[in-house]
Amino acid sequence: MQAQCRPYRLVGFSLAVLALAAAGCASTKPTRATPASAAPGTRIVGLASWYGQRHQGRATASGEAFDMNKLTAAHRTMPFGTRLRVTNVENGRSVVVRVNDRGPWVNDRVLDVSQAAAKALGMVGDGVTKVEAVVLGAE
Repeated sequence: MQAQCRPYRLVGFSLAVLALAAAGCASTKPTRATPASAAPGTRIVGLASWYGQRHQGRATASGEAFDMNKLTAAHRTMPFGTRLRVTNVENGRSVVVRVNDRGPWVNDRVLDVSQAAAKALGMVGDGVTKVEAVVLGAE
């Protein structure tokens, strides 16, 4: 009787290994985040970085072409068209940007700004700086 059960155990074991292997191959691509609160006055504090020439002319997540000379920003979840007043906490300089892209995709950052916005904020040389962004509303 024991010899007859071995094939079933082997089949069960094989199915378990197959299931674990399939789970290991599952995609780790991030899911689309739901839009963050865009209520005027909402504050976002954290690190911001900037992007420019390397992305010039490429399509943004909103579908428009990236223009490093416009005052735009990328946020992971904020609705496209949301205007933000971004202030460099280290020097007090601020600028109003419009969200038109998704990112940043570096975990410790809350915002990516265009090169023009980075210049206005005085952060081009630093690359990354602490900012406070306040939602002004939709455009």
